[in-house]
Amino acid sequence: MYFHAGQDFVLNTRDVLGVFDLDTAGASRRTEEYFRKAEAEGAVVDLCAPGTLPKSFILTDFPDETLYLSQLSPTVLKQRAEKNLMK
Repeated sequence: MYFHAGQDFVLNTRDVLGVFDLDTAGASRRTEEYFRKAEAEGAVVDLCAPGTLPKSFILTDFPDETLYLSQLSPTVLKQRAEKNLMK
């Protein structure tokens, strides 16, 4: 199944490893190091509209490990994924 992750971008739910809240997970030193490494490798995709701050990030493993920054909250992303699973 697929779900809308923001900015007209759709992800396959089977490729999603996790959806994380930037307010809580972003405060960790390990998360900060992981973000720096992913950014240096070009593995960060910003799905936020211009001028908006990301609220969550989505970690996927296809085609490679990629971080998607989303302006949508983790709760909204979860609801979208669950809604599509129920169809």
